[in-house]
Amino acid sequence: MPPRLRDWIVSTNDAKYQRVAGQDTYPPDAPSDTMDVIDASSFPPRIVASVDVKTSIVGPPQAVAISPDGRLAVVSAPNCYDAVRKECVFENYLQVMDLTGAQPRLVQRVPTSHHPQGVAFHPDGGLLLAATVGGTVESFVVEGLMLKHEDELVVSKGRLAGVTFTPDGAAALVLMRDAQGAAVLEVNGHAIRLTPERVSTGVAPYAVDVSCDGRWAVIGNVGLAGLLGPSGQLAGDADTVTLVDISRRPFRTVQHLSVPALPEGVAISPDGRWIAVLAMDGSNLRPDNPGRREQGRVRLFEIRDGQAHAAGDLPAGEAGQGIVFTADSQYILAQFNVEKMLAVYAVGSGALVDTGHRMRVRGGPCSIRAMPGRRSSSRVTGSPA
Repeated sequence: MPPRLRDWIVSTNDAKYQRVAGQDTYPPDAPSDTMDVIDASSFPPRIVASVDVKTSIVGPPQAVAISPDGRLAVVSAPNCYDAVRKECVFENYLQVMDLTGAQPRLVQRVPTSHHPQGVAFHPDGGLLLAATVGGTVESFVVEGLMLKHEDELVVSKGRLAGVTFTPDGAAALVLMRDAQGAAVLEVNGHAIRLTPERVSTGVAPYAVDVSCDGRWAVIGNVGLAGLLGPSGQLAGDADTVTLVDISRRPFRTVQHLSVPALPEGVAISPDGRWIAVLAMDGSNLRPDNPGRREQGRVRLFEIRDGQAHAAGDLPAGEAGQGIVFTADSQYILAQFNVEKMLAVYAVGSGALVDTGHRMRVRGGPCSIRAMPGRRSSSRVTGSPA
């Protein structure tokens, strides 16, 4: 596998878990969890390599990250299933994968103080942040193909979820899943500092993405289903996505968008024009729930004149997870968890189109990320968009 491609995407799969008609199951003799490396520099995108890892569907679908130069991937949220106790055991480490050889390989397991969730590389590739369920953000300096623990910052008394740097690398947004809202970190070299700034979100902010032009961030809020403790019976009611202006400080929310239930995956196109949302829309519920639907939805919004406007709505898979754009902003990759596949949608024509292209994977896809700061204006080959 070449050391660098123009548009690499990494996707992880939880093979030990299977959702069956809304019920959590753990089949015996399940295969290993995996991480796939996807070449999205031409249509159709294709999986070029796969490697065994430990990961989990439990948590935001941003528990994997790829470095800006495409040399490293970091896999978060490791867990295993204890068949005797019939429960998941959550582990505290990050897995560092070397992508420079013919096949990806695990080169390091880095301990963390708490179970890690969302991870993100700094735009210059020299720093990695990991948000944890213990309310901390842990920072790691990238030294060659290894991580060195640098700092640990207490952000909240509750769980954290997604995390991302701003494109200029001067700040980071951290989602406070239990305490609500997004915290803003100041980044100075390898040093991180919690600022007093907070950004308004919906209930249980979960996944976050930024546009390469430094104008926008988008946050998905998974609602009552994302909070600790019993929430009563949920029936696929609407949730929200938040549009944030990050072009100047303090960052501020400018719009809350109503979307179908459980918007697990959100993404903003590198050119800052499109927002894509992958919502479960009741497809995670049991058949006896009145909110049960067989499929989720992919929603598309276009940002015009400082506001997001509905631009497309198509069926998706059952209990979908993460979603990303390709570097040229023409295609969307969506994780269909129950079907064990990645689906490709097109937006190059200005409308949302299901290309029909599917990539089958081993296990249920659960987290997906693209290289930070990548942006291209053309594709290597033609496409149906």
